[in-house]
Amino acid sequence: MARIAFASACAVASAIAAAGEQKYEPLSAGVQAALHRSVADQASARLAFASEAEGVAWLAGMSKRLEKHVPDATAREDLLTTVHYEATRAGLDPQLVLGVIQVESGFRKYAVSKAGARGYMQVMPFWMTLIGESAHNLFNLRTNLRYGCTILRHYLDIERGDTFRALGRYNGSLGRSRYPNAVLRAWSGNWEYTASDRVTATPTVYVGESR
Repeated sequence: MARIAFASACAVASAIAAAGEQKYEPLSAGVQAALHRSVADQASARLAFASEAEGVAWLAGMSKRLEKHVPDATAREDLLTTVHYEATRAGLDPQLVLGVIQVESGFRKYAVSKAGARGYMQVMPFWMTLIGESAHNLFNLRTNLRYGCTILRHYLDIERGDTFRALGRYNGSLGRSRYPNAVLRAWSGNWEYTASDRVTATPTVYVGESR
């Protein structure tokens, strides 16, 4: 039992160590307005699959994988549904977002980093003032994932689709490989999903301290 507790503590410590700090950067008025519109949308979260059967299959498969992190079945379904909706809405692979959450917070809703980043996707509070509203609660599931996915999409656009560099920006560690590689390993090792009607490319993990 002591060994299990120690292993769990190490896993949490590892997630906290990997969590970084998004850097404040001035945004153009156009970009700021676009990001504000993105976080302001209040449409209900739902699975975005071509058929109900596909959605049910994905939810069942992901729920089984997530069980060790989130034991409550209702909480798992709510989290997965929101991840899929927000990721798809932002033009992101939901499997990538699951990898980000695993590395950033270890799927802990109330995680707080030393830098003050909050929630599942470890969003820095300055984003509320920059693109949202100061009253927003970053510990709210929907709010946290909406901000996190919007920010990651923004960084992907800046980096012209380069996932490795966008992840570095998201973590505040651009130019270093530790965090991007951790997310890419989590994505390919734990969350990669394939179906007969869908082909998912296996992420590339880069070797070395910089790319």
